[in-house]
Amino acid sequence: MRAPRDLLINLGLAALVALLFLASVYVGRGGELLTGKLAALDATDRQLARLILEEVRLPRALLGLLVGGTLGLTGAALQGLLRNPLAEPGLIGASSGAALGAVLVFYFGLATATLVPLGGVAGAFAALGILYLLAGRNPSIATIILAGVAISAFASALTSLALSLAASPYAVYEIIFWLLGAFTDRSMQQVWLVLPFILVGGVLVATSARGLDALTLGEDTAASLGFNQTSLKLRVILGTGLAVGASVSVTGVIGFVGLVVPHLMRPFFGHEPGRLLLPSALAGAALVLAADLLVRLPVDGPEPKLGVVTSLIGAPFFLWLILRTRREAD
Repeated sequence: MRAPRDLLINLGLAALVALLFLASVYVGRGGELLTGKLAALDATDRQLARLILEEVRLPRALLGLLVGGTLGLTGAALQGLLRNPLAEPGLIGASSGAALGAVLVFYFGLATATLVPLGGVAGAFAALGILYLLAGRNPSIATIILAGVAISAFASALTSLALSLAASPYAVYEIIFWLLGAFTDRSMQQVWLVLPFILVGGVLVATSARGLDALTLGEDTAASLGFNQTSLKLRVILGTGLAVGASVSVTGVIGFVGLVVPHLMRPFFGHEPGRLLLPSALAGAALVLAADLLVRLPVDGPEPKLGVVTSLIGAPFFLWLILRTRREAD
């Protein structure tokens, strides 16, 4: 009976994502529907209308879809791997490493549409390399968590150091503006640049579904069922690092999505991580696309930053999880 029910919920989530994706393309500031304006512009200057649609509207919607799906998917996988309901993609240090790599590009005055994402991807790879060196070839779950926390703290400290030593106020403004997280002013060039990393990382995480289900029975039971735990950990961590690092490198830090989404889906899909991966990816995409629509509602002034909005949503939820976990432990 679970399979038809899961399929129905996943189809509903997919339909919601498709609806929000179209809204992201065609809804502007103040919730204004842009279909009429684009149609009128297309009648007078088709090339300009196509340019606006393909280089302004579409990249923002695609990034919402890719980044939200990545954060939801990797959050569910990490919570299953680490068997910790408070785990999220930033826990292994890839997000902080990607942010540091991009910030260094800004710091040295090299910021371009191509070099910022490349710097972020390089930072994510560096963080994963350090994680491997610290944790070893067959690390325990506790070692992975401790190494990830250490890398995140060190990368965040270096990011703060870059801010404090920046040569000009304009550089500081650029760095802070980027760190707050947003999809505005992104192009298809940046989407194509990070897409391979997101897809490869997503596939690595998605193929770990059966191993994560087996791991819920215990490490010894999973090993007796023929699952290689070293390979499982490597796929989840490397996939998360690639996908999340690439996402952060082009959009900045979008917090709490990977933490919140799996918990929202768990009442419908239970505590089997394998069943939770697809709905978490779809729900993550829906949440980020909806939040990006929300930041467009103010008619005047600058848009609120997407990372700020997701943090305002996620932080109270995180505190509620901590209180619930403490009550369950008592």
